[in-house]
Amino acid sequence: MAENIIIRVQSPEGMKKIASTKRETAAAFLKKVAKEFGFSSNGFSIYLNRNKTGEILSQNKTLSLLKIKHGDMLFLFPSSAGPSSENMDTAQPHTSSSYPSFPSSSSSSSSLSRSHSAPQIQEDEIDQYLSKQEGKIYRNRDPQLIADPHDTKEQYYLNHLDPPVKHMSFHAYIRKLTGGADKGKFVALENISCKIKSGCEGHPPWPEGICTKCQPSAITLNRQKYRHVDNIMFENHTIADRFLDFWRKTGNQRMGYLYGRYTEHKDIPLGIRAEVAAIYEPPQIGTQNSLELIEDPKAEAVEEIAAKLGLRKVGWIFTDLLSEDTRIGTVRYTRNKDSFFLSAEECITAGHFQNQHANACRLSPDGHFGSKFFTVVATGGPDNQVHFEGYQVSNQCMALVRDECLLPCRDAPELGYAKESSTEQYVPDVFYKDTDKFGNDITHLARPLPVEYLIIDITTTFPKDPVFTFSSTLRFPIENRDALGETQDFHSLATYLSQCSSSSSSFLDIVSDFHLLLFLVTNEVMPLQDSIGLLLDAVKTSNEELAQTWKKSEQWATIEQLCSTVGGQPSGSLDYAMGGPTLPQSSSAVWSCLHCTFMNQPGTEHCEMCSLPRS
Repeated sequence: MAENIIIRVQSPEGMKKIASTKRETAAAFLKKVAKEFGFSSNGFSIYLNRNKTGEILSQNKTLSLLKIKHGDMLFLFPSSAGPSSENMDTAQPHTSSSYPSFPSSSSSSSSLSRSHSAPQIQEDEIDQYLSKQEGKIYRNRDPQLIADPHDTKEQYYLNHLDPPVKHMSFHAYIRKLTGGADKGKFVALENISCKIKSGCEGHPPWPEGICTKCQPSAITLNRQKYRHVDNIMFENHTIADRFLDFWRKTGNQRMGYLYGRYTEHKDIPLGIRAEVAAIYEPPQIGTQNSLELIEDPKAEAVEEIAAKLGLRKVGWIFTDLLSEDTRIGTVRYTRNKDSFFLSAEECITAGHFQNQHANACRLSPDGHFGSKFFTVVATGGPDNQVHFEGYQVSNQCMALVRDECLLPCRDAPELGYAKESSTEQYVPDVFYKDTDKFGNDITHLARPLPVEYLIIDITTTFPKDPVFTFSSTLRFPIENRDALGETQDFHSLATYLSQCSSSSSSFLDIVSDFHLLLFLVTNEVMPLQDSIGLLLDAVKTSNEELAQTWKKSEQWATIEQLCSTVGGQPSGSLDYAMGGPTLPQSSSAVWSCLHCTFMNQPGTEHCEMCSLPRS
């Protein structure tokens, strides 16, 4: 049987792999290419070299005689766009939102006689914006000195920032790929696959058979040189402090999903900053050293609310905190260069989340490449205070996790383990390189694997001037904290509104609380999912007039009625505008401290948390 080979064919719209044999004629191979790319038989030419030399003609010579081997790259050019044509490269890499490996709509219609066109990928707004930016580094010392953000001068610039930056931004990496003489015409960001390619009919399925056509390639891990997010910034300390309150009050670990937006990071060339505006805490079971997520029936509603508020799920956060001295509030410094920064199990979880939130990318034949989703760990720092450390895992790690090839080591959190092939699953060999004491590179099989090869660190910061997407100064209880006695119900809503009525807060400020809005939409008594759009618009745009319009709605009147009933007041007697009467506190019910918002048990007159009086 003739030996099967795979030939890679690069075109202006990406690369495809063509299955063939050494004995196949050039004519038969060209017919396969035409079918795969959707060309007519004379609508293209294929060359051995990128500079259009060594054309492969339709003849009866075999690929072996033409010295075409397994894995070789050939280059396809549409015949109607010769060297002098302007139709092949109408997209400009530094001024157009479309990357240069994808022709514009005018070029594809005028120069490419195809039966189908490349899929149109809707990239994130921040990616569309950055693709139009110049991306030059201007040095204050001499305006004439300009460097591209991907060359050695850019790396020098990043190394001399304070603090130094080890990774270039993803868009700088793209500019590096697309900035050559061919304007990146043949660039394609391919996602790694660790699975056997389906549809191979030349042999029985695995484990009875496998061939070079369907067998995934071995993987050599390397430290990723770029990152999809360059900085994580919490809008204010209150967001993080409220999240940490659960650990402070229980000693149990906690996790949450981070909601925010992606913006330009102006301190790093073509960089992206993730701004965190709120933390949603899903149902979970936490102990001092473990976390278990529970199915969340409200997950879809949370996504819809966040989207209407102009937010999206950008990452996740979890605590790994252990008190060092409860008298002075210090915590242990456990994650460092001598132990680990992320455990293998956490890397696998991060990879799972990143695969769920893949990054739309027009340079990828799959329409996606990598992820902007990130991980934040609240842990002890070298000063024994709580620090927030940000990470992502590499695209290689994402592939290993997606295809179920990576396992954690039970007794060594800093080590992962590449699975071995079994009758149920074929796993390609995974390697990593290290340096011995003589400075020589040594290749190791990734069994086990130091997870440092999979991790990319991201600076996590808080702004000098706090920002508040949600402006409420009082605190509505956070969801899924029943273990603390902090419940989201109409009694807690009545208590919250009574506190607001004694302040000078406007109605917009009162309802501008992420957790309150979630309760209004998802509560079982009177869910407002279909009638709260105007209020969400008011919070999103900070429009008091819209908020006041919604306040006059029948839905809000019913909410007031329910709160009055729960609070023991006559129906309709509450007015939660500025200066309205307060709601009396019942001595037989759980009550919220006016000072620290801790939910106290009935019959107590002083707060168990801050010891201040009830009123």
